[in-house]
Amino acid sequence: MIVMKFGGTSVGNAECIKHVVDLISGNDPKIVVVSAMAGTTNQLVAIDNLLWSGEIVKAAHLLNEIEKKYLETADELLKRDTLKEQYSRFLNDVLFKIHMGFQENHTEQRSKELIVTGELITAELIFLYLKQREISCDLWQSADIIRLTPEGFPDMPFITQKMNGLLFGKSENTLFLTQGFICRDSKGNIDNLKRGGSDYSATILGAAAGASEIQIWSDIDGLHNNDPRFVYLTQTVKSLSFEEAGELAYFGAKVLHPTCIIPAKRHNIPIRLKNTFDPSAEGTLINGQVRTNGVKAVAAKDGIIAITVHSDRMFQAYGFLKKVFDIFEQYRTSVDMITTSEISVALTIDDKSQLGPIVQSLGALGEIEVRKEQTIICVVGDFSVNPEKSARQVLEAFDGIPVIMISFGASRRNISLLINSANKIQVLNSLNNHLFNTIPCLILN
Repeated sequence: MIVMKFGGTSVGNAECIKHVVDLISGNDPKIVVVSAMAGTTNQLVAIDNLLWSGEIVKAAHLLNEIEKKYLETADELLKRDTLKEQYSRFLNDVLFKIHMGFQENHTEQRSKELIVTGELITAELIFLYLKQREISCDLWQSADIIRLTPEGFPDMPFITQKMNGLLFGKSENTLFLTQGFICRDSKGNIDNLKRGGSDYSATILGAAAGASEIQIWSDIDGLHNNDPRFVYLTQTVKSLSFEEAGELAYFGAKVLHPTCIIPAKRHNIPIRLKNTFDPSAEGTLINGQVRTNGVKAVAAKDGIIAITVHSDRMFQAYGFLKKVFDIFEQYRTSVDMITTSEISVALTIDDKSQLGPIVQSLGALGEIEVRKEQTIICVVGDFSVNPEKSARQVLEAFDGIPVIMISFGASRRNISLLINSANKIQVLNSLNNHLFNTIPCLILN
């Protein structure tokens, strides 16, 4: 059993869906997880924002655009009138419920139900196209399978029980299709796994099914050793350990959702990153093995805020850091990096929603300095053999660039440096030159 997840660009139009169906056809057992067609979730988020602002007419106009797009795609895919009518009725029922909700107060729960609509209407369209191609398939509702605990984590005993019932039930099919992103909370309400959560859906289902491999299909050849949007001559990384991939995903590598590594690692299931539009490309294999020493890849995480607390009360005192972190726990805000000295502690966050209350509370502990528009540059690899050489190579690439924070030592997999976001592109190209022996050549936005 393998799990194949296809992102929004992979199912972005009728031709793409035809190509995906070619990839998933065959007799080998497969669970196929699909995202919404490219752009749909962004439109639904825009509708949600309009509804919170009370702009009903604009929201209705955007929803009509989504309906038009999906009907046109269905018209290209479905040649049987009965299947077209079936999809038209399904789409009308789903969107009619949303339209009816426009007349009532918008709530957090309505917001969650709205945003996952794209996955529902995309999966239904692919399912009917499979039926037209006479490919037998079961369509699962992921909301009936994936449930979260009260703490927001996958309820794996519940999910595994559901999966066993579906896989070993009465169905004789070997192809199973479901939606990514969608789940239920611990109370049974529709919820989601946050943006990019379809990757997470795939690894959760793969872990529950005991899959031999989880494949994440997108529009690039796996994970690159630098950001191809800003750097020329990047290369695909052929293999990564779970730890290396997790660090890169968390610190900015867009091809993989950070949380999706966790279920695969716990159950030792390899993840393979593949290109939907070039399936012969080798891609990137992620598993429990560390194959080579040295640097594997570089990633950058934007939108970082650095907060420094200066206080004489830190000097030879215990309990001060606990007071600092208690404030971040109170406001449910996670910390990415931290450095300390005798009289100061500096740390970074990527969630600014509680910045005001955090800074106000920290003010009781000392003098506060806040830096916005920062970027964490993360260099990932295996630095256990010769950490001095690796650190020197990395730091040489920052010659002439002000570095605000450095973190190295807690993990032999990651050297992280904080810089002003204005210097990001220059640093990424310099690192490419120093670490991967390529000629720096800027890509300008």
